Amino acid sequence: MRIFLFTGLILLVLGIASLVVPIPRSETQGIKVGGAKIAVQTSHGERVSPIISVVLIAGGIALAIASARTRPSKN
Repeated sequence: MRIFLFTGLILLVLGIASLVVPIPRSETQGIKVGGAKIAVQTSHGERVSPIISVVLIAGGIALAIASARTRPSKN
């Protein structure tokens, strides 16, 4: 059940990264009159909700523990 372990580790890393790394977002606002256009572009970073980060981290830990508890099947 290595797939559970790898999926758990990926979820764990994504959960920790979502606490630290902001997601970049840019917006363009402006007006257009005839052939002329005046615009202002703003950019800022938004963080993911801490609840989502906790769910990702808990899911990753749960999958990693579940993969450690499963026994390999005998073929």
